Amino acid sequence: MGVELPKDHAESHEMEDVNISDLELVYHVREALTSVQSGDNDNYNQLVAVMHLSGRLDPDNRALLEVDKKALSGAVSCIDISHHESLLVSIFGMSMWNYDPDVMDALKGLIISLAASNGKYVDSCLTMLVSNFTPPSYFLDKLKEPHGLERKHQVLSRVHAALKSIFDLVPLAPMRLLPIVVQRMPTVHNKHERLKMIVVYTENMLKLESSAMGELVRSTLLMAVVDRLIDLDMEIGWDDILHDDFSKGIFEMELEDVEEAADDAEQVGDELPSGSLSRKSLSGNLIAELLDSLMVLTFEHLESCEGTGRLIEVFEILLQSFQITVLNAYKSKFAQFVMFYACALDPENCGLRFATMLADVFVSGLYPPLTRMSAVSYLASFLSRARFLSPCFIVSLLKRLVDWCLEYCNILGGDINPKAHRVFYSGCQAIMYVLCFRMRSIMDIPRLKSQLLLMPLETVLKHDLNPLKVCLPSVVSEFLQQSKAARLFTVSETFVFNDLLESELSRAFGGLERLDMFFPFDPCLLKKSDSFIRPNFIYWSMVKTAYHGDEEDNSDEDVDEDNGDHVMVDGMGRSPDEQDLDLNEFEYSLNKMSITPKNSFSCRLDGELRQPMKMPSRIRPSTGPESL
Repeated sequence: MGVELPKDHAESHEMEDVNISDLELVYHVREALTSVQSGDNDNYNQLVAVMHLSGRLDPDNRALLEVDKKALSGAVSCIDISHHESLLVSIFGMSMWNYDPDVMDALKGLIISLAASNGKYVDSCLTMLVSNFTPPSYFLDKLKEPHGLERKHQVLSRVHAALKSIFDLVPLAPMRLLPIVVQRMPTVHNKHERLKMIVVYTENMLKLESSAMGELVRSTLLMAVVDRLIDLDMEIGWDDILHDDFSKGIFEMELEDVEEAADDAEQVGDELPSGSLSRKSLSGNLIAELLDSLMVLTFEHLESCEGTGRLIEVFEILLQSFQITVLNAYKSKFAQFVMFYACALDPENCGLRFATMLADVFVSGLYPPLTRMSAVSYLASFLSRARFLSPCFIVSLLKRLVDWCLEYCNILGGDINPKAHRVFYSGCQAIMYVLCFRMRSIMDIPRLKSQLLLMPLETVLKHDLNPLKVCLPSVVSEFLQQSKAARLFTVSETFVFNDLLESELSRAFGGLERLDMFFPFDPCLLKKSDSFIRPNFIYWSMVKTAYHGDEEDNSDEDVDEDNGDHVMVDGMGRSPDEQDLDLNEFEYSLNKMSITPKNSFSCRLDGELRQPMKMPSRIRPSTGPESL
């Protein structure tokens, strides 16, 4: 191969008409490097100047940059940090995003050679590659264009190929990479233009997690992603999405109903009802948009994990991260839906494991009261909202909660004291909340109805601790109305709540954290994320309550009454043969929901995961109206 060397590169880029071989070029570069120690810096300075070439290069300069990098790759043994610091700084400061593929390849080879030549350079090489996870700020908007996407693929494919080569050559490199990746991850405190880098950066983290070296870095990377989700979540205040005047009950504050009200309000120029959830209030919120994109990226990664048979392994890491980070986060709003979606992809393993873990935390005396209250709030919301849970499994967990509450009454007892017995009241409210959503579906299955009627629920709720007076009036009122219709039990005392959402007693047991009003799997307000969650989610408007007339019962409630192990639709059990609905019927009866997973899990109580024979559900995109 013939090349042209620079004659006086410091002043101009004119080329000397001298052709030399690759070997001779390597020798020339080595001589330039070694001559520095004797005080001759001319050739070395020319070499450093070439490293600074960037932007729109003419063919000669592009060729010069390429061959110099290749020559340096063959002369890395002559590089000394004490004599060639300026050269190393230039190399490690280069961005592949600024060059054509040929120059990218030469730079990739140089970085690999440097990392393999001396352990002192490994961290710098890894840092340089990680810095290429994201493009320069000026290139960010180009990622929406075909040319930008092509350049992104060109760069990132080479970055990850270089990382793999370094991992193969330097066995300890993965452990040295982890702190670099975590520390350089963009934060919510960056300037707005840098905030947009979070999604691109996270995409690379997840690509690392799913790569051949993922086994060594998986846990730390996934936990870092969850941490960033929580960071973004916490930046979105409840004031952004919820009005303060709670004049409506929680069952009236559903997103679907509010969306319809919002459309009507727009037509007549009125405001949204007080106390309503509002997705529109998040419109234009950069943090919410970034979190939405990051959640979707995580959902898609979970789908990939399910397809490659790694979902259970990844789920265990996410579950651990959930217990450490999300469970104790103050009223997390969105990040928890990562767990919901993972459970939807594999209900038999992940769904059962998640719910069982939450129940274990609640009944255990080893955890602080706030953690136990948060756990049972998650459990109640999950059991109420997840379409993929069987009535049998829900009843088994309800029995566990009722038994714990009964034992609490027998051991501790006493009179009403919201603060002293806050864990007990949170358990009672969880039971009532779940039954508000599931009572009808349970009572329609004779075997499960018998199990529910045999539970000492009446003993617990009529105890002197009087949870019916302490728990949220809106939950208690709905529960009592359904209990009366279902003849679950009767109460002699008349409860007059005057349509209150909350009371002084409920605020007392909820504490400053207001865990009495924490329903973590309420409808997701993030538009793109909601499209993933919606097909497996139960909205209150879809629930057939116990006080609905029998005339509303029809063939779509066909339930296997022998076991109640089928998946859930509209809060009702359903046989697998009836799950492929006609599209027209689907759009009419379920409105904004999609198809239900085809395989449910049977009633298992051990909470252990097992490898699935195949994916238990095929998630289809929602065919309902677009979200606001």
